[in-house]
Amino acid sequence: MVNNQQPVVDVVRAGSIADELGIENGDRLLTINGVQPGDMIDYRFLCADDYIQIEIMKKDGEVWDCEIEKDIDEDLGMGFASDTFDGIRKCANRCIFCFVDQMPPGMRETLYVKDDDYRLSFLYGNFITLTNLTDKDMERIIRLRLSPLYISVHTTNPELREKMLGSRNAGKVMRQMSVLADAGIEIHAQVVLCPGINDGTELDRTISDLASLYPQVKSVAIVPVGLTRFRRGLPDLRKFTRQEAETVITHLSCIREKFLARYGDPLIYAADEFFVLAGQEFPPAEYYRDFPQTENGVGLVRLFYDSFAEYQGLLPAELVQNKSIAIVTGESGGYALKPLVNRLNQARNLYVKTVSAVNGYFGADVTVAGLLTGQDVINALKREKTRFDLILLPSVMCKRDEPVFLDGRTPEELERELGVRVRVVDTDRGAEHLIKEIID
Repeated sequence: MVNNQQPVVDVVRAGSIADELGIENGDRLLTINGVQPGDMIDYRFLCADDYIQIEIMKKDGEVWDCEIEKDIDEDLGMGFASDTFDGIRKCANRCIFCFVDQMPPGMRETLYVKDDDYRLSFLYGNFITLTNLTDKDMERIIRLRLSPLYISVHTTNPELREKMLGSRNAGKVMRQMSVLADAGIEIHAQVVLCPGINDGTELDRTISDLASLYPQVKSVAIVPVGLTRFRRGLPDLRKFTRQEAETVITHLSCIREKFLARYGDPLIYAADEFFVLAGQEFPPAEYYRDFPQTENGVGLVRLFYDSFAEYQGLLPAELVQNKSIAIVTGESGGYALKPLVNRLNQARNLYVKTVSAVNGYFGADVTVAGLLTGQDVINALKREKTRFDLILLPSVMCKRDEPVFLDGRTPEELERELGVRVRVVDTDRGAEHLIKEIID
Protein backbone atom coordinates (compact mmCIF):
# COMPACT_ATOMS: atom_id res chain seq x y z
CA MET A 1 0.00 0.00 0.00
CA VAL A 2 1.29 3.45 -0.91
CA ASN A 3 2.08 5.67 2.08
CA ASN A 4 2.41 9.40 1.47
CA GLN A 5 5.31 9.45 3.92
CA GLN A 6 7.31 7.06 1.77
CA PRO A 7 9.83 9.20 -0.12
CA VAL A 8 9.52 9.26 -3.89
CA VAL A 9 12.76 9.00 -5.87
CA ASP A 10 13.12 11.88 -8.32
CA VAL A 11 16.87 11.74 -9.01
CA VAL A 12 19.12 8.76 -9.69
CA ARG A 13 22.76 9.65 -10.26
CA ALA A 14 24.32 7.87 -13.22
CA GLY A 15 26.77 5.15 -12.19
CA SER A 16 25.61 5.19 -8.56
CA ILE A 17 24.56 2.22 -6.45
CA ALA A 18 20.91 3.08 -7.02
CA ASP A 19 21.50 3.22 -10.78
CA GLU A 20 23.21 -0.18 -10.77
CA LEU A 21 20.30 -1.65 -8.79
CA GLY A 22 17.83 -0.44 -11.40
CA ILE A 23 16.08 2.09 -9.16
CA GLU A 24 14.21 4.69 -11.24
CA ASN A 25 12.47 8.01 -10.83
CA GLY A 26 9.01 7.47 -9.35
CA ASP A 27 10.04 4.48 -7.23
CA ARG A 28 9.39 4.70 -3.48
CA LEU A 29 11.84 3.99 -0.68
CA LEU A 30 9.99 1.91 1.92
CA THR A 31 12.57 1.01 4.56
CA ILE A 32 16.28 1.01 5.34
CA ASN A 33 17.32 -1.81 7.67
CA GLY A 34 13.64 -2.27 8.47
CA VAL A 35 13.12 1.37 9.46
CA GLN A 36 10.95 3.81 7.52
CA PRO A 37 12.97 7.07 7.29
CA GLY A 38 11.02 10.20 8.18
CA ASP A 39 13.37 12.66 6.54
CA MET A 40 16.73 13.10 4.85
CA ILE A 41 18.47 13.07 8.23
CA ASP A 42 17.16 9.55 8.94
CA TYR A 43 18.10 8.53 5.41
CA ARG A 44 21.72 9.65 5.79
CA PHE A 45 22.04 8.14 9.25
CA LEU A 46 20.58 4.77 8.22
CA CYS A 47 22.70 4.63 5.04
CA ALA A 48 25.97 5.30 6.85
CA ASP A 49 26.88 1.62 7.44
CA ASP A 50 28.88 -0.52 5.04
CA TYR A 51 26.08 -3.10 4.83
CA ILE A 52 22.43 -2.12 4.56
CA GLN A 53 19.15 -3.61 3.38
CA ILE A 54 16.58 -1.45 1.62
CA GLU A 55 13.05 -2.03 0.39
CA ILE A 56 11.98 -0.32 -2.81
CA MET A 57 8.46 -0.20 -4.23
CA LYS A 58 8.54 0.04 -8.00
CA LYS A 59 6.05 2.18 -9.87
CA ASP A 60 4.03 -0.96 -10.74
CA GLY A 61 3.71 -1.88 -7.03
CA GLU A 62 6.38 -4.62 -7.02
CA VAL A 63 8.54 -4.55 -3.88
CA TRP A 64 12.27 -5.19 -4.16
CA ASP A 65 14.46 -6.30 -1.25
CA CYS A 66 18.02 -5.12 -1.88
CA GLU A 67 21.13 -6.03 0.10
CA ILE A 68 23.96 -3.54 -0.37
CA GLU A 69 27.61 -3.70 0.55
CA LYS A 70 29.41 -0.38 0.19
CA ASP A 71 31.96 1.93 1.70
CA ILE A 72 30.95 3.53 4.98
CA ASP A 73 29.17 6.85 4.30
CA GLU A 74 29.04 6.09 0.55
CA ASP A 75 25.90 7.65 -0.87
CA LEU A 76 23.38 5.49 -2.71
CA GLY A 77 22.91 8.13 -5.38
CA MET A 78 19.21 8.76 -4.85
CA GLY A 79 17.45 12.09 -4.48
CA PHE A 80 13.90 12.70 -3.36
CA ALA A 81 11.12 15.16 -4.11
CA SER A 82 11.37 16.51 -0.56
CA ASP A 83 13.90 16.23 2.24
CA THR A 84 11.13 15.99 4.84
CA PHE A 85 9.31 12.82 3.89
CA ASP A 86 6.42 13.46 6.29
CA GLY A 87 5.88 17.02 5.09
CA ILE A 88 7.29 20.41 6.07
CA ARG A 89 6.46 21.72 9.51
CA LYS A 90 4.62 24.97 9.04
CA CYS A 91 4.98 28.10 11.13
CA ALA A 92 1.99 28.78 13.38
CA ASN A 93 3.29 32.13 14.62
CA ARG A 94 1.85 35.51 13.75
CA CYS A 95 5.03 37.58 13.67
CA ILE A 96 4.37 41.30 13.43
CA PHE A 97 6.98 41.59 10.66
CA CYS A 98 6.33 38.33 8.77
CA PHE A 99 7.14 38.93 5.12
CA VAL A 100 4.80 36.21 3.87
CA ASP A 101 1.88 38.03 5.51
CA GLN A 102 2.88 41.11 3.51
CA MET A 103 2.70 39.40 0.14
CA PRO A 104 -0.05 39.99 -2.42
CA PRO A 105 -2.19 37.17 -3.82
CA GLY A 106 -1.57 35.56 -7.18
CA MET A 107 2.12 34.65 -6.85
CA ARG A 108 3.76 31.20 -6.93
CA GLU A 109 2.28 28.90 -4.27
CA THR A 110 5.69 28.04 -2.82
CA LEU A 111 6.23 31.69 -1.86
CA TYR A 112 3.39 31.49 0.67
CA VAL A 113 4.82 28.50 2.55
CA LYS A 114 5.91 29.42 6.08
CA ASP A 115 8.31 26.72 7.19
CA ASP A 116 9.48 26.42 10.77
CA ASP A 117 11.18 23.03 10.54
CA TYR A 118 14.29 22.26 12.59
CA ARG A 119 15.32 19.65 10.02
CA LEU A 120 15.53 22.26 7.27
CA SER A 121 17.46 24.47 9.66
CA PHE A 122 20.09 21.75 10.06
CA LEU A 123 20.11 20.72 6.39
CA TYR A 124 19.94 24.13 4.71
CA GLY A 125 20.34 26.88 7.29
CA ASN A 126 16.67 27.89 7.32
CA PHE A 127 15.81 30.01 10.35
CA ILE A 128 13.42 28.56 12.93
CA THR A 129 11.73 30.03 15.99
CA LEU A 130 11.71 26.92 18.26
CA THR A 131 8.05 27.62 19.09
CA ASN A 132 6.84 24.29 17.68
CA LEU A 133 9.60 22.06 19.11
CA THR A 134 8.42 19.14 21.23
CA ASP A 135 10.43 17.38 23.93
CA LYS A 136 10.91 14.56 21.44
CA ASP A 137 12.31 17.00 18.89
CA MET A 138 14.77 18.42 21.41
CA GLU A 139 15.87 14.92 22.35
CA ARG A 140 16.44 14.01 18.70
CA ILE A 141 18.39 17.20 17.97
CA ILE A 142 20.70 16.48 20.90
CA ARG A 143 20.97 12.72 20.28
CA LEU A 144 21.85 13.13 16.60
CA ARG A 145 23.85 16.31 17.22
CA LEU A 146 21.97 18.28 14.59
CA SER A 147 24.34 21.22 14.62
CA PRO A 148 24.48 24.04 13.75
CA LEU A 149 20.92 25.34 13.97
CA TYR A 150 19.77 28.75 12.75
CA ILE A 151 17.38 30.45 15.16
CA SER A 152 15.22 33.54 14.73
CA VAL A 153 15.47 35.13 18.16
CA HIS A 154 14.46 38.79 17.60
CA THR A 155 14.35 39.40 21.36
CA THR A 156 15.11 37.43 24.51
CA ASN A 157 12.56 39.39 26.55
CA PRO A 158 9.89 36.66 27.08
CA GLU A 159 6.88 39.00 27.10
CA LEU A 160 8.11 41.00 24.11
CA ARG A 161 8.95 37.87 22.11
CA GLU A 162 5.49 36.44 22.73
CA LYS A 163 4.04 39.70 21.43
CA MET A 164 6.36 39.96 18.42
CA LEU A 165 5.88 36.34 17.35
CA GLY A 166 2.21 36.08 18.34
CA SER A 167 2.85 32.83 20.20
CA ARG A 168 2.58 31.82 23.85
CA ASN A 169 5.45 29.39 23.27
CA ALA A 170 7.84 32.14 22.19
CA GLY A 171 8.88 33.31 25.67
CA LYS A 172 10.98 30.25 26.55
CA VAL A 173 13.58 30.75 23.85
CA MET A 174 16.49 31.35 26.25
CA ARG A 175 15.68 28.17 28.18
CA GLN A 176 15.53 26.21 24.93
CA MET A 177 18.78 27.63 23.59
CA SER A 178 20.50 27.02 26.93
CA VAL A 179 19.57 23.34 26.76
CA LEU A 180 20.86 23.14 23.19
CA ALA A 181 24.06 25.00 24.05
CA ASP A 182 24.72 22.78 27.08
CA ALA A 183 24.40 19.77 24.76
CA GLY A 184 27.02 21.18 22.40
CA ILE A 185 24.65 22.34 19.66
CA GLU A 186 26.01 25.37 17.82
CA ILE A 187 23.62 28.25 17.11
CA HIS A 188 23.54 31.04 14.55
CA ALA A 189 20.96 33.62 15.61
CA GLN A 190 19.20 36.45 13.85
CA VAL A 191 17.41 39.52 15.13
CA VAL A 192 14.98 41.25 12.77
CA LEU A 193 15.18 44.76 14.17
CA CYS A 194 12.03 46.89 14.28
CA PRO A 195 12.40 50.59 15.20
CA GLY A 196 10.90 51.40 18.57
CA ILE A 197 10.09 47.77 19.39
CA ASN A 198 13.12 45.53 19.89
CA ASP A 199 15.95 48.01 19.36
CA GLY A 200 17.72 50.23 21.93
CA THR A 201 17.85 48.71 25.42
CA GLU A 202 15.88 45.67 24.25
CA LEU A 203 18.55 44.94 21.65
CA ASP A 204 21.26 45.33 24.28
CA ARG A 205 19.46 42.80 26.48
CA THR A 206 19.10 40.36 23.60
CA ILE A 207 22.76 40.62 22.62
CA SER A 208 23.88 40.24 26.24
CA ASP A 209 21.70 37.14 26.71
CA LEU A 210 22.94 35.55 23.50
CA ALA A 211 26.56 36.35 24.36
CA SER A 212 26.09 34.47 27.65
CA LEU A 213 25.79 31.29 25.55
CA TYR A 214 29.07 31.91 23.70
CA PRO A 215 30.85 29.99 22.22
CA GLN A 216 27.86 27.79 21.32
CA VAL A 217 26.16 30.88 19.90
CA LYS A 218 28.52 31.39 16.96
CA SER A 219 27.04 34.50 15.34
CA VAL A 220 24.21 37.00 15.70
CA ALA A 221 22.96 38.85 12.61
CA ILE A 222 21.11 42.12 13.07
CA VAL A 223 18.79 42.63 10.10
CA PRO A 224 16.49 45.63 9.46
CA VAL A 225 12.80 44.87 9.15
CA GLY A 226 11.51 44.59 5.58
CA LEU A 227 8.15 46.16 4.80
CA THR A 228 5.93 46.00 1.72
CA ARG A 229 2.90 48.06 0.76
CA PHE A 230 0.63 45.09 1.54
CA ARG A 231 0.35 45.60 5.30
CA ARG A 232 -3.36 46.21 5.57
CA GLY A 233 -4.63 44.87 8.89
CA LEU A 234 -1.10 44.24 10.21
CA PRO A 235 0.64 46.00 13.12
CA ASP A 236 2.09 49.45 12.45
CA LEU A 237 5.79 49.24 11.63
CA ARG A 238 8.19 51.58 9.89
CA LYS A 239 11.60 51.32 8.28
CA PHE A 240 14.82 52.71 9.76
CA THR A 241 15.81 56.26 8.87
CA ARG A 242 19.31 56.97 7.65
CA GLN A 243 20.28 58.47 11.01
CA GLU A 244 18.85 55.50 12.90
CA ALA A 245 20.77 53.10 10.67
CA GLU A 246 23.97 55.03 11.38
CA THR A 247 23.24 54.81 15.10
CA VAL A 248 22.70 51.05 14.91
CA ILE A 249 25.97 50.51 13.05
CA THR A 250 27.93 52.68 15.49
CA HIS A 251 26.37 51.00 18.52
CA LEU A 252 27.03 47.51 17.19
CA SER A 253 30.63 48.49 16.45
CA CYS A 254 31.14 49.38 20.11
CA ILE A 255 29.66 46.06 21.22
CA ARG A 256 31.82 44.17 18.72
CA GLU A 257 34.96 45.80 20.12
CA LYS A 258 34.03 44.68 23.63
CA PHE A 259 33.41 41.12 22.46
CA LEU A 260 36.66 41.08 20.52
CA ALA A 261 38.49 42.06 23.69
CA ARG A 262 36.59 39.52 25.80
CA TYR A 263 36.25 36.55 23.44
CA GLY A 264 38.53 37.31 20.52
CA ASP A 265 35.33 37.13 18.43
CA PRO A 266 33.02 40.00 17.38
CA LEU A 267 29.96 37.71 17.47
CA ILE A 268 27.61 40.46 16.19
CA TYR A 269 27.17 41.35 12.50
CA ALA A 270 25.11 44.10 10.90
CA ALA A 271 23.35 43.10 7.68
CA ASP A 272 24.47 44.73 4.43
CA GLU A 273 21.16 46.57 4.23
CA PHE A 274 22.05 48.67 7.26
CA PHE A 275 25.07 50.05 5.43
CA VAL A 276 22.87 50.81 2.42
CA LEU A 277 20.35 52.61 4.61
CA ALA A 278 23.13 54.59 6.28
CA GLY A 279 24.84 55.42 3.00
CA GLN A 280 28.11 54.03 4.36
CA GLU A 281 30.88 51.98 2.77
CA PHE A 282 30.73 48.26 3.34
CA PRO A 283 33.20 46.87 5.87
CA PRO A 284 36.33 44.95 4.84
CA ALA A 285 36.39 41.16 4.85
CA GLU A 286 37.91 41.15 8.35
CA TYR A 287 34.63 42.47 9.72
CA TYR A 288 32.85 39.24 8.75
CA ARG A 289 35.47 36.74 9.95
CA ASP A 290 34.38 33.46 8.30
CA PHE A 291 31.18 34.98 6.82
CA PRO A 292 28.79 32.92 8.98
CA GLN A 293 25.49 34.34 7.65
CA THR A 294 25.82 35.26 3.98
CA GLU A 295 22.43 33.66 3.24
CA ASN A 296 20.98 36.24 5.63
CA GLY A 297 22.43 39.14 3.66
CA VAL A 298 25.46 39.60 5.88
CA GLY A 299 28.69 40.14 3.96
CA LEU A 300 27.42 39.29 0.48
CA VAL A 301 28.48 42.65 -0.92
CA ARG A 302 31.98 42.33 0.49
CA LEU A 303 32.33 38.85 -0.98
CA PHE A 304 31.27 40.21 -4.37
CA TYR A 305 33.72 43.11 -4.10
CA ASP A 306 36.58 40.76 -3.27
CA SER A 307 35.57 38.42 -6.09
CA PHE A 308 35.59 41.36 -8.49
CA ALA A 309 39.09 42.32 -7.35
CA GLU A 310 40.19 38.75 -8.02
CA TYR A 311 38.75 38.52 -11.53
CA GLN A 312 38.96 42.08 -12.84
CA GLY A 313 42.19 41.08 -14.61
CA LEU A 314 39.94 39.30 -17.13
CA LEU A 315 38.64 42.69 -18.23
CA PRO A 316 40.56 43.97 -21.27
CA ALA A 317 41.71 47.57 -21.51
CA GLU A 318 39.65 47.94 -24.68
CA LEU A 319 36.80 46.08 -26.35
CA VAL A 320 36.99 45.45 -30.08
CA GLN A 321 33.49 46.88 -30.61
CA ASN A 322 31.37 49.32 -28.67
CA LYS A 323 29.10 47.63 -26.18
CA SER A 324 26.41 49.16 -24.02
CA ILE A 325 25.24 47.10 -21.04
CA ALA A 326 22.57 47.57 -18.39
CA ILE A 327 22.83 45.78 -15.06
CA VAL A 328 19.33 45.79 -13.61
CA THR A 329 19.04 45.45 -9.86
CA GLY A 330 17.24 46.94 -6.89
CA GLU A 331 18.09 50.20 -5.19
CA SER A 332 20.31 48.41 -2.67
CA GLY A 333 22.14 46.55 -5.42
CA GLY A 334 22.59 49.75 -7.38
CA TYR A 335 24.22 51.37 -4.38
CA ALA A 336 26.54 48.40 -3.89
CA LEU A 337 27.54 48.18 -7.56
CA LYS A 338 28.61 51.82 -7.97
CA PRO A 339 32.36 51.32 -7.43
CA LEU A 340 32.43 48.21 -9.63
CA VAL A 341 30.59 49.92 -12.48
CA ASN A 342 33.04 52.82 -12.30
CA ARG A 343 35.88 50.32 -12.77
CA LEU A 344 34.11 48.56 -15.68
CA ASN A 345 33.67 51.85 -17.48
CA GLN A 346 37.42 52.40 -17.52
CA ALA A 347 37.58 49.87 -20.38
CA ARG A 348 37.43 51.68 -23.71
CA ASN A 349 34.41 51.00 -25.94
CA LEU A 350 32.49 49.68 -22.92
CA TYR A 351 29.58 51.51 -21.33
CA VAL A 352 27.94 49.91 -18.30
CA LYS A 353 25.02 51.45 -16.45
CA THR A 354 23.30 50.27 -13.31
CA VAL A 355 19.54 50.50 -13.67
CA SER A 356 17.93 50.52 -10.23
CA ALA A 357 14.41 49.21 -10.68
CA VAL A 358 11.65 50.46 -8.41
CA ASN A 359 9.67 47.64 -6.87
CA GLY A 360 6.20 48.38 -8.16
CA TYR A 361 4.86 45.10 -6.85
CA PHE A 362 5.82 45.14 -3.17
CA GLY A 363 6.37 48.89 -2.92
CA ALA A 364 9.28 51.32 -3.25
CA ASP A 365 10.50 50.59 0.30
CA VAL A 366 11.51 47.08 -0.84
CA THR A 367 14.92 47.71 -2.39
CA VAL A 368 16.52 44.27 -2.78
CA ALA A 369 16.95 42.68 -6.21
CA GLY A 370 15.60 39.31 -5.10
CA LEU A 371 12.06 40.71 -4.76
CA LEU A 372 11.85 42.42 -8.13
CA THR A 373 9.44 40.98 -10.67
CA GLY A 374 9.91 40.59 -14.40
CA GLN A 375 7.49 43.46 -14.94
CA ASP A 376 9.55 45.69 -12.62
CA VAL A 377 12.56 45.02 -14.85
CA ILE A 378 10.59 45.82 -18.01
CA ASN A 379 9.23 49.04 -16.53
CA ALA A 380 12.69 50.20 -15.45
CA LEU A 381 14.27 49.54 -18.85
CA LYS A 382 11.45 51.17 -20.80
CA ARG A 383 12.15 54.38 -18.88
CA GLU A 384 15.78 54.34 -20.06
CA LYS A 385 16.76 56.49 -23.03
CA THR A 386 19.94 54.51 -23.74
CA ARG A 387 19.75 51.69 -26.26
CA PHE A 388 21.51 48.72 -24.65
CA ASP A 389 23.14 45.79 -26.40
CA LEU A 390 22.84 43.50 -23.38
CA ILE A 391 20.77 43.30 -20.21
CA LEU A 392 22.29 41.53 -17.20
CA LEU A 393 20.13 40.37 -14.30
CA PRO A 394 21.34 38.87 -11.00
CA SER A 395 20.21 35.27 -10.50
CA VAL A 396 18.63 36.14 -7.13
CA MET A 397 15.70 37.55 -9.14
CA CYS A 398 14.79 34.04 -10.28
CA LYS A 399 13.92 30.74 -8.66
CA ARG A 400 17.03 28.85 -7.62
CA ASP A 401 16.24 25.84 -9.81
CA GLU A 402 14.45 27.57 -12.68
CA PRO A 403 14.79 30.91 -14.56
CA VAL A 404 11.39 32.28 -13.51
CA PHE A 405 10.68 35.63 -11.82
CA LEU A 406 8.28 36.12 -8.92
CA ASP A 407 5.47 37.05 -11.30
CA GLY A 408 6.01 33.97 -13.48
CA ARG A 409 7.76 35.78 -16.34
CA THR A 410 10.97 34.38 -17.80
CA PRO A 411 14.14 36.03 -19.17
CA GLU A 412 13.13 34.86 -22.64
CA GLU A 413 9.84 36.76 -22.36
CA LEU A 414 11.71 39.88 -21.29
CA GLU A 415 14.08 39.48 -24.22
CA ARG A 416 11.20 39.30 -26.69
CA GLU A 417 9.38 42.27 -25.20
CA LEU A 418 12.45 44.49 -24.91
CA GLY A 419 14.13 43.39 -28.13
CA VAL A 420 17.48 43.12 -26.34
CA ARG A 421 19.60 40.12 -25.35
CA VAL A 422 18.97 39.24 -21.68
CA ARG A 423 21.32 37.14 -19.56
CA VAL A 424 20.99 36.00 -15.95
CA VAL A 425 24.27 36.29 -14.03
CA ASP A 426 24.95 33.52 -11.52
CA THR A 427 25.62 35.59 -8.40
CA ASP A 428 26.73 32.47 -6.51
CA ARG A 429 29.84 32.51 -8.73
CA GLY A 430 30.74 36.01 -7.61
CA ALA A 431 32.00 38.54 -10.11
CA GLU A 432 33.60 36.00 -12.45
CA HIS A 433 30.35 35.27 -14.29
CA LEU A 434 29.49 38.97 -14.48
CA ILE A 435 32.82 39.89 -16.10
CA LYS A 436 32.70 36.95 -18.51
CA GLU A 437 29.19 37.93 -19.66
CA ILE A 438 30.38 41.48 -20.23
CA ILE A 439 33.41 40.57 -22.36
CA ASP A 440 31.77 37.65 -24.19
